[in-house]
Amino acid sequence: MRLWSLHPAYLDSKGLVAVWREGLLAQAVLHNKTRGYHHHPQLVRFKQHPNPKGAIATYLRAIHREARDRGYTFDHSKILPGRVRKHITVTSKQLQYEVRHLQQKLKSRDPQAYLRIRKQKHLIPHPLFEIQHGPIASWEKPK
Repeated sequence: MRLWSLHPAYLDSKGLVAVWREGLLAQAVLHNKTRGYHHHPQLVRFKQHPNPKGAIATYLRAIHREARDRGYTFDHSKILPGRVRKHITVTSKQLQYEVRHLQQKLKSRDPQAYLRIRKQKHLIPHPLFEIQHGPIASWEKPK
């Protein structure tokens, strides 16, 4: 499961579809509608939010907006009610790690998308996240 801290605009089509599916799975976990993945490290930051269910709904809405803007027809009704204004912190090194991780995926999967994000100096986070200086997240499993 990869719930990207990066803005969904940087994801290729496979990545966008994957994060939608994985976000819906995370939503199911946070609503206790599935047995697996309850201890998945990617969920830590959502679980630590004062309103985890609202945070994942807010996360999914941004994914849905990006998909809609690209002409995809993701089913908005799958996003359960909830919304938050309070951001989740993502550290600068975590975001850098995710940029490198995404670049490695795109290098072989979508070379044009790889070149597009490689040229950008500062990639922005998903709208739910705000950047704070710091190390790679403790829940991340660097490769």
